[in-house]
Parts: sequence; C-alpha cells; structure tokens
Amino acid sequence: MKVIFLEDVSNVGKAGQIKEVADGYGKNFLIPRKLAMPARPQDIHDVEAQIKARARIAAKTEAEMKALAGELEGKEITIKAKVGQQERLYGSITSADIAASLKSTLGAMVDKRKIELSEPIRQAGSYEVTIKLGKDIATKIKVTVVAEEPAA
Repeated sequence: MKVIFLEDVSNVGKAGQIKEVADGYGKNFLIPRKLAMPARPQDIHDVEAQIKARARIAAKTEAEMKALAGELEGKEITIKAKVGQQERLYGSITSADIAASLKSTLGAMVDKRKIELSEPIRQAGSYEVTIKLGKDIATKIKVTVVAEEPAA
C-alpha cells in the first residue's frame, strides 16, 4: 500500500514522503493515527508540489543566511559592562546580550540560540564568538567587553 507521510515516523519515513508500506501497517497504524494518508494520484501531485515549494523556501532562507554570514564576518562589537577588581564583570555577558548588541549596533537580527558560547563571558577583554546560522553556515565575530564609565 502506498502512503503519504503527514508526520515524521522514525525509521519509516519523513513528512511529505511517499512510500510503500505493508497493508496492515498502513491501515491499522499509520492512517488511524493520522501519521499518513493513502496515496491517490491527485494527492501525490499535491505533495510533490508542496515538496518543491518547501525546497524553494529552504533555498531562499539559506541564501539569506549566507548573505547575513558574509555581512557579519569579521565584524567587531563592543559591550559595556560594570567591572570590578581584576577586570571581572558584575554578572556576565550571555548570548542574549550579544544578540541585542548585534541588533542595536549592526541592525542584524540574530537568534540568541545561534550564538555559540561555551560559557558566559565573565571577564573584560576581547573574545572571538562563533555564530552558527545554518547547517554549514557559520561566521565569527569579535566581541570586546569594556568597563562601563561610572556616572559622575
């Protein structure tokens, strides 16, 4: 029996995939749980069109991420923070702080989850930070943490 998968089923098929499965498995498990639907000729055509549309969207998104990576490559941002003795920060600089600084200084919207920090920055100085924008798209920026001037 040919079915079109509506959701990913581990070790069997991914959403949108058309695959031949055993009749009992399709009728008694996949279809009642709405994991798949019977593959009729019109449905196959619709699913193929959806797969092509998803591929176009994925290609466009990847091109945008590559452009953003090229724009960010080698850029430097400076973050001011309160510093105590021995250049230690009061608190820390996290990926969310770096994302906010990227947005305010460069106008680049980067999700904080894409910024790779092994641990938050707790010391003033310069750091090289990797931003992973996609599967094979990564860029490095320089983050400089400086002491905030005390209010006079």
